Amino acid sequence: MLSVVGTVPDEDFPLISGEVHLEENRIRVRETTIAVNRGTSALIAAVLKAGEVLGLPLPLAYLVGDIGLGHGSRRLYDHLVSHVGRSQARVIAFHYLQPDVDWHNKVLIALQKVCPQPLLIADAGFMYAAKMSGQSQAYELFTPDAGELAFLADEVAPHPFYTRGFILHDENRMPDLIKRAYEHKNAARYLLVKGREDCIASKEGIHATIDSPMEEALEAMGGTGDTLTGIVSALITSGMDTLEAAVLAARINRLAGHYAKPKPASQVMEIITHIPRAMEEVLEKRTEKTCTKTQPMKNQ
Repeated sequence: MLSVVGTVPDEDFPLISGEVHLEENRIRVRETTIAVNRGTSALIAAVLKAGEVLGLPLPLAYLVGDIGLGHGSRRLYDHLVSHVGRSQARVIAFHYLQPDVDWHNKVLIALQKVCPQPLLIADAGFMYAAKMSGQSQAYELFTPDAGELAFLADEVAPHPFYTRGFILHDENRMPDLIKRAYEHKNAARYLLVKGREDCIASKEGIHATIDSPMEEALEAMGGTGDTLTGIVSALITSGMDTLEAAVLAARINRLAGHYAKPKPASQVMEIITHIPRAMEEVLEKRTEKTCTKTQPMKNQ
């Protein structure tokens, strides 16, 4: 099972947890629905579409409203300390919560008491809190963009806003930034760096880069990084090795964007609807390659 933790940009949205359903362009948790745009709702919708292909059970969501002031996030942190370990989730994907080192550490301590311990994925605000607390190595996967990678590479910056100027987030410097993040123990076991060229790395270096298909309109569209995090979370939940899951997720996300034929005014749900088609195509090619590699040699 997969659990997803995050916030909704609505101050009046209640703290809620439960199985998530996708109904057209909205996700539903119990009797509450949320429009799918960017952020946690896009991540969850991508998980659900990927889960249709993989045959996964419905994910469990922990959500609360927060418009950036942190009040909702602190309520959700408090709730997680008492409840997140009870779900028996194999994977937990943390998305945006207002970064709070003390609360982050309380949640992590609660999870470390769970047996077996779930694999932890962090994006956005929760990734910031993990780095700020010095606990990045407790995570299986971080999914930063190039600017967030620069923050991970800066051993003293308390927040991405304060990343020092000499640590430039130029994609040409990606190998240096990755190396620096690992040297200072500010990276998870794996990194899936999102950008014009998606990059999958570990402390051993860069394992793969994915840069096609390329759709220029996607660069300005909010939510495509969230869908990538959702897809890789679903693949890992299915039992796939994290490194392979990250590579395939990058391909699936780009292919779904290609099939959506995006325009500047396109919305992320237009891409999400194409995730099953893209996933089936990518996984079929993976199976074909595996079969080819394992074919017995013919007698000469």
